[in-house]
Amino acid sequence: MSELHIRPERPGDEEAIHDLTARAFETMPYSSGTEPAIIRALRGSGNLALSLVAEQDGRVVGHVAFSPVRVGDVSSGWFGLGPISVLPELQKRGIGKLLIREGLDRLKERNAKGCALIGDPDVYRSCGFTSDGALVYEGVDGKYVQWIAFSDEEPSGHLAFSPAFDVKTP
Repeated sequence: MSELHIRPERPGDEEAIHDLTARAFETMPYSSGTEPAIIRALRGSGNLALSLVAEQDGRVVGHVAFSPVRVGDVSSGWFGLGPISVLPELQKRGIGKLLIREGLDRLKERNAKGCALIGDPDVYRSCGFTSDGALVYEGVDGKYVQWIAFSDEEPSGHLAFSPAFDVKTP
């Protein structure tokens, strides 16, 4: 296998990202099956602020999306991570972490305040995410509501994602 290359999404990647995301989530017990539709809705609404792909041997093998979120009373500067996906046969090899770290670096370059997500603390802790219960998302155990701040300003209050995350059908 050749070297992995992380780059921004470009025109023509949409179908590969859709297929990759569908495959990555199809066996996940927590998946709603709407993850590809969420990305499409983010893109269509102009809320796909940063979309990175991992490319290997000329094919897209991983993807991460970042979109604006509201954190408490703060409506700008914070971004949500997700969906993130890696081809099933390449999972647990660090591709997702590389995508996350590259995405966080690019958000910092844009002077973002931070990034939040809903996910497994054991997975995201190694990328610097934490949870202290101050940031909440309705119906989700606080330990899964995670964030990383790019300054001393820690988030608190309710986390609100783009309406694209309300998609009900794949």
